[in-house]
Amino acid sequence: MSGLEQLAVLGTGLGAGILSSTVGVASLLSFPVLVALGLPPVVANASNTVGLIPGGLSGSFGYRSELREHPGITRLVLLCCALGAVAGAVLLLALPAATFEAAVPWLILLACGLVGAQPWLARRLARYRAEDTGPRHHLSPLTTLFAGLTGVYGGYFGAGAGVMMVAVLGLGTDVELRVVNALKTLGLLAGNLVAGAIFVAVADLDWAAIAPLAAGSIAGGYLGARIGRRLPSGVFRGAVVLAGVVVAITML
Repeated sequence: MSGLEQLAVLGTGLGAGILSSTVGVASLLSFPVLVALGLPPVVANASNTVGLIPGGLSGSFGYRSELREHPGITRLVLLCCALGAVAGAVLLLALPAATFEAAVPWLILLACGLVGAQPWLARRLARYRAEDTGPRHHLSPLTTLFAGLTGVYGGYFGAGAGVMMVAVLGLGTDVELRVVNALKTLGLLAGNLVAGAIFVAVADLDWAAIAPLAAGSIAGGYLGARIGRRLPSGVFRGAVVLAGVVVAITML
């Protein structure tokens, strides 16, 4: 990889880190760039996952105050995504990703619809809850199950997992969207750490691409957290839906 190509990957890492910490679709940018630079798709996928881990770390650090607001939810999301990613990785070893590929765009579009309709759905669901239950600042068993399934999906396939996690937490809790975004960023990091460890052990990696991608994603992840903390809820929700629709369309 030439110096100019590494510089392009560095800039890609910056942009992907910002996307990861805001709308959660970093690979929408970074994976196509790596393939365009000549990496085989399998190598590009594995290298992309490993290269974006530092961005997840810096993004989670940028959201540290949000992650402290509801420590019980934070711990459970981290656990669900980590264990789910392990299960997803095991499934990936047993079943080819093509088994699930046809359904993925429709699952992402469903998640986009849920994110977009979340305010209306939340009001409808509130009518069926007892008035004295108070805000849902915890994960119910059902929400925990869906968070775990999202973790499994992230470990097995991954595309659009951030959009799905926003849908699950946005509907399953009453925490602010900036906190949901922080939890999504941490959850994606947990899944990438698991997948990254597996890839380092068994996959072919292009470290010449990983190094600049990781360097760029560190700055991008933290910058994305600064942006994400200030995004109005409506803007954030619209950006997540738009990003998810773009991902789904590219996969159809």
